[in-house]
Amino acid sequence: MQPRLFRGSFRGKDFSERVFTPKFLFEVCFGGPKPAPHLSFLDKRLPRMGKLTDLAIRNAKPRAKKYKLSGGRGLTLLVMPDGAKYWRLRYSFAGKEQEISLGRPYPALTLRAAETEANRMRDLVAAGVDPREERLQQKIDRNAKAASSFAGAAEAWYEFRSKAWARSTANQVREYLDKDLLPALGKRPLSAISTKELANLTRKMEERGAPDVAKKARQWLASIFSYARANGWVDHDPVRDLRALVLPAANANNYPHLSLDELPELLRKLDAVDASPLVKGAAKLSLWTANRPGVTRTVRWDEIDLARSLWTIAKGREGMKRGYAHLTPLPHQAIAMLREIRQLTGTFEHVFIGRNDPQKPLSDGAVNALLKRLGYRGKQTAHGFRHLISTALNELGYESDWVERQLAHGDPDKIRGTYNKAQYLEQRQRMMQDWADYLDRIKSADDLPSPRNRG
Repeated sequence: MQPRLFRGSFRGKDFSERVFTPKFLFEVCFGGPKPAPHLSFLDKRLPRMGKLTDLAIRNAKPRAKKYKLSGGRGLTLLVMPDGAKYWRLRYSFAGKEQEISLGRPYPALTLRAAETEANRMRDLVAAGVDPREERLQQKIDRNAKAASSFAGAAEAWYEFRSKAWARSTANQVREYLDKDLLPALGKRPLSAISTKELANLTRKMEERGAPDVAKKARQWLASIFSYARANGWVDHDPVRDLRALVLPAANANNYPHLSLDELPELLRKLDAVDASPLVKGAAKLSLWTANRPGVTRTVRWDEIDLARSLWTIAKGREGMKRGYAHLTPLPHQAIAMLREIRQLTGTFEHVFIGRNDPQKPLSDGAVNALLKRLGYRGKQTAHGFRHLISTALNELGYESDWVERQLAHGDPDKIRGTYNKAQYLEQRQRMMQDWADYLDRIKSADDLPSPRNRG
């Protein structure tokens, strides 16, 4: 099979006839000479011979009734009317047909991981072990382990609570556990964890510019310890007095932002800095749209309509406050940037892929880390862009209703007037294009030029 070649240029650099390898992708995305270990599989991405592909799974739309997609040898993907996708494996044991869930739904459990887990279970059956009995024993072992460590208690709590959560909530909690809580607390005995230890952990989250993550982490910690106490695994509650220790941070400005006069310098620095185009792209998309950081960093390609210059965020989407639906007009500058990024990440689910795992989105601290590197620690955060844009657009004379809708404030289903009218989409398209053009002009101007308000 002939190696695939990258044809064309990216951000002014000519990459014509370069072999499309992990090293090349890593060099363009992250500026490093070596590929991350997790990208090594890109060298081997041959067309799948099975019945299922990631593309087919992503394109599987919900229907009025649930239906199955076959992956061969008993592996199936159950597509529910609400869009959730669950892995199942049919097998024969002791002369009887059985079926078992593979655990997490897609995409939390990828096609490749599901096939690996299905093969492991088939090996169990071949060895005379029923996978259901193995799972039962694992549950018994987890319950025993839960009594001794935070990781055990957290996993038991997650398995119990996630059954009632929406998929977006389950994915969000999983991310908090894996990134922030388990690395710091996983091996710690439940009985040894103190309020001060938890306060230090959540304070570090706030200091890295992620106050919302710290707030959520405190909520999940409270729920985990409540579950542990109810099961008799621990007697004390180190979370109960946690709010008292973190109270001083409540008076701080969690979303610092620059004034309009200070913005040109930030824009020039953002253009000039030698950093990942994915992180820079996420920062610029925040400035062009005013969407929440959690939504921006997790934007998916299937949400973007480049032809219509529209970003459609479905109701219940993770990262959206209270799960509201939202339509975001995209200015020409954003479309041009997304077309460039698509050359790098267009085969993945997310526009801004994670540095350590391309199946996951950009980390929540990436943009804030870049802003700190540019010298804006305590002066500008990713979430602060929303405050900056809101203040600027109101000062520039745009209708407050347009600005509020652009910020996705309030439930669009309850805003006065009909739903389509309440979106103010046409007006917001003009407003955000004017805003993007204004940002371009102030980057090269010594004095702030007057905005062009086409309202």
